[in-house]
Amino acid sequence: MKTIGLLFVLFAIYGCSGKPHVVQPEVEADNSRASKLYVVSHGWHVGLAIAAEELNPVIPDLKERFAGAEYYELGWGDAGYYQAREITTAVTLQAIIWSQGAVVHVVALPVSPVEYFPWSDVVDTCLTAEESDSLTRYLANSFTQDESGNLSELKRGIYGDSQFYDGEGRYHLLNTSNKWAAKALKSAGMELSPTFKLTADSVMDFAEENRRDCAE
Repeated sequence: MKTIGLLFVLFAIYGCSGKPHVVQPEVEADNSRASKLYVVSHGWHVGLAIAAEELNPVIPDLKERFAGAEYYELGWGDAGYYQAREITTAVTLQAIIWSQGAVVHVVALPVSPVEYFPWSDVVDTCLTAEESDSLTRYLANSFTQDESGNLSELKRGIYGDSQFYDGEGRYHLLNTSNKWAAKALKSAGMELSPTFKLTADSVMDFAEENRRDCAE
């Protein structure tokens, strides 16, 4: 019985470890591309930025917290590592071996991501309405929400006007912040397998090679 119980616990842990799951876009009603998604390199991980008006209807709490924001940049990662004041070996090992949960980092941008991150590598791509819808639903699913759809605020963020929120899923070697970003790209209609997109460079290279221009 103990063995069965242990297997059940391990199944439960790894069953939710892949969260948030990819949201497949619906069949496109048309091919017009007008919604921009920005992929931002921060060296060891990437962030995703979209217009606030795209995400506010899906996550109303963000509009209330970040009134007047033009864009949001989001990142996902281990709760302990991402929020740590000092990155130590112990903090790093705990994130890799036994993560205590995930968080979402949200930054309100008053200008475009290209202007806000002038020293970072930023790749933009344009999405159809259906791709934008599936992407925003994936991003919304990255947050832990109560029955009323409210978010759970944690610590203030690490730069600019930013905030940490309780997130869905569990961080580990095969479910990293960069894989989270790769799943976002797949949710945005890009044809890729997120499984091996575990580094920032691999995500940025794919985004650059497969970006689409805006077209009405």
